Amino acid sequence: MSKLSRFSSDTSFFKGVILIIVFLFISLVCEAARLVPITNTTISGFVTTKDTQFLLNGSPFWFNGFNSYWMMQVAVEPTERYKISDAFREASTAGLTVCRTWAFTDGGYQALQISPGVYDERVFQALDFVISEAQKYGIRLILSVVNNYKDYGGRPQYAQWARSAGVNITNDDDFYTNSVVKEYYKNHIKRVLTRFNTITKITYKDDWTIMAWELINEPRCETDYSGKTIQVWVQEMATYTKYIDNKHLLEIGMEGFYGDSMPEKKQNNPGGYNFGTDFISSNLIKEIDFATIHAYPDLWLPRKSESAQLEFMQRWMWSHWTDSREILKKPLVLAEFGKSNKDQGYTLSVRNSYMNTVYRNIYNFARRGRTMGGSLVWQIFAEGMESYYDGYEIVLSQNPSTTRLIAGHSKQMATLGH
Repeated sequence: MSKLSRFSSDTSFFKGVILIIVFLFISLVCEAARLVPITNTTISGFVTTKDTQFLLNGSPFWFNGFNSYWMMQVAVEPTERYKISDAFREASTAGLTVCRTWAFTDGGYQALQISPGVYDERVFQALDFVISEAQKYGIRLILSVVNNYKDYGGRPQYAQWARSAGVNITNDDDFYTNSVVKEYYKNHIKRVLTRFNTITKITYKDDWTIMAWELINEPRCETDYSGKTIQVWVQEMATYTKYIDNKHLLEIGMEGFYGDSMPEKKQNNPGGYNFGTDFISSNLIKEIDFATIHAYPDLWLPRKSESAQLEFMQRWMWSHWTDSREILKKPLVLAEFGKSNKDQGYTLSVRNSYMNTVYRNIYNFARRGRTMGGSLVWQIFAEGMESYYDGYEIVLSQNPSTTRLIAGHSKQMATLGH
């Protein structure tokens, strides 16, 4: 064999050895990556509060956000999970940084909690996926753990579970007072907060991706309009939640209706509404970190003109912003608002004009007094979800004018932090 042939043979041998070493190294790296929790430089540190200000790593934190309650339910079917990814990707592109979604389905179809204390691992893994995708796209989550309404089980399902177990339940409002039902709820709190995410490898209560827990979506109690029953319940459940997890923020999920603690403020309630909640007294509970309001003047004041509804909206926001700053001394979030395409006289330009006015108010409140931390529009969908539409749907990829409006407000809120 010539020197050249021997040199070629030796070179081939060494190339083969090097390729084997490289392959083994890559395999080890991939295996390590599979075992290490997902990290994202845009998600680091828990959001906290100081007085009326949200903070992130010691700096002021303002946000523009959205609601997408449907995410866990859709993610149960693996072939549909791309819709969660699409929604987060499009939201992130528009500068949206906080998403509020459900961490409950009680009984019924694709239930997370099949019966008290019995959970469907497949559905829990769907929630794992939602959290992991939020982390991937740099979006923080507000997770609500039960519904006031029968949709997806909620308070009525808890009451029914107790009835079926032979407990004397006279009304769904026993949810707030019956010891058995309260234990059902506490068990759910514990199971969700201590859940180990099978994808990120992080326990929920240790995950930066989660901004806050919400005790209940839109609590109401028709058997006690004073607000005291719900307040006692909030105190008990807030204390319990903070006992398990004192790292995350906690909010109630209230719409903002005033109660008996300051009767003079009831005149601000739309159409004389009184649903047994007290915005002031319940949000003064020290374990509650920030206050929320919802606003649907198109539903609350259906016979009023567009201009009258908008005037109410501005008063509603102003009143709660003032109360949060001067009485509660806590941040405020407009956690639900929108404009339905089912409203009489609806047009896309009307919706955009309404949203623009709301956003302008939010920005001005935030800039003037820090108390207004952000808002969450109701609601964002991915493409191909027509069966979920409720009139308030926004598909960012199909609504360029609304998307530009949302992105503009996101930029404004982000600049406040600088």
